[in-house]
Amino acid sequence: MLELNQPSYTYEELAEKNKAYLWNPFTQMKDYLEEDPVIIAGGSGRQLIDVEGNEYWDGVSSVWLNVHGHRVPELDQAIRDQLENIAHSTLLGMANVPAILLAEQLIHIMPPGLSKVFYSDSGATAVEIAIKMAFQYWKNKGLPEKRHFITMKEAYHGDTIGAVSVGAIDQFHLIYSGLLFPSIKVSYPYVYRSPYGADPQEAAAGHLAELEQVLATRSHEVAALIVEPVQGAGGIITMPDGYLKAIRDLCNRYNVLMITDEVATGFGRTGKMFACEHEQVSPDILTAGKGLTGGYLPVAITVTTDEIYDAFYGDYAEQKTFFHGHSYTGNQLGCAVALANLELFRKNNLVSQVAKKSSYIKERLARFHELRHVGDIRQKGFMIGLELVVSKETKQPYDWTERIGARVCRRTRELGMLLRPLGNVVVFMPPLASTYEELDEMLAILYQGIAEVTEA
Repeated sequence: MLELNQPSYTYEELAEKNKAYLWNPFTQMKDYLEEDPVIIAGGSGRQLIDVEGNEYWDGVSSVWLNVHGHRVPELDQAIRDQLENIAHSTLLGMANVPAILLAEQLIHIMPPGLSKVFYSDSGATAVEIAIKMAFQYWKNKGLPEKRHFITMKEAYHGDTIGAVSVGAIDQFHLIYSGLLFPSIKVSYPYVYRSPYGADPQEAAAGHLAELEQVLATRSHEVAALIVEPVQGAGGIITMPDGYLKAIRDLCNRYNVLMITDEVATGFGRTGKMFACEHEQVSPDILTAGKGLTGGYLPVAITVTTDEIYDAFYGDYAEQKTFFHGHSYTGNQLGCAVALANLELFRKNNLVSQVAKKSSYIKERLARFHELRHVGDIRQKGFMIGLELVVSKETKQPYDWTERIGARVCRRTRELGMLLRPLGNVVVFMPPLASTYEELDEMLAILYQGIAEVTEA
């Protein structure tokens, strides 16, 4: 068992301290505390170890961000080396070495046309920046009426107020409606449940017509459209081929900025460095985070074009400055480990490896269709969602009170893999460096967990 370097507490002592002092995110604490919560003490490779020594496969990459695994020597060393110099200094009105070097490396791997990096500390703040950037861009250009945003139904872009305003998952967002600015919502091409039919191209055409109708009537007041290339928290919803490119073309035609939220999909997760590269799309603004530091430290980015950057470039008296920043913007420790992470991407040819292993996963997922309650399997690279239904024939969903996804994930935990569902969708999103043998073990647990819970 992994030897841990930490104070010695029993599980019972830590669970009691959790109950007394800690409020966990996205967690109903009453339910959580009535069970036996997992308390992680360490990790090694693609596994996590709890305080009682139990080992679990990290089946959702510690919520979609782990890349190479845990306790990666090169990433650990990058942080130690940076600590020999400095841990942090502000980026407001000055710069630092790792932040500059990382920005250069990032621009080299970005889709064409993206040329300026703005740092923050989470995906939500990266989106918040994108929203403010797009809003002020048009104001600086003398078109202040272009101030509204188009988003997609069931979108999730983070939990800050601006990010929630362009989100559209009622379970997460409705309660805060009184705090939010209004956004224009159009349908995402969720082919499995599309009102335009089950054929991907027919569904795509219907959804695009809906979007174009909005743009045709309201583009004069729209600052930007924001879209996830794969809807993450909405249920791992993948787009039909060509759909993202069609959105780009519509944004160009109607003079609307395009923001792609690649917080979940960026840094190799879909088999390309960024998901928009599958269709050779370059957005006006791209947000990313999660895998940027390999899953080590909170660094996020909002990347944009010279065209947008130049709209903020002027004399002091013009007041075009972008008034946004965070205390830890461009943190040296985070940027140093991100640089080491990108070097590992290159050294291990990781993105092409993910593409190959994604095909392997797809082959192994084929047998999941045999299960009576697996209605739809959606995959883009290492992003996999299995939608569980009462009936395949009618696509009848489980009632939310049955908590079918949570029950499956509880069973996989007992079998040795940690997962987190999205309602009736069981999400499988392993670390990108997972070996074929490790993927086989994880997929076997996933199959057993679904079969035992849904077909018992």
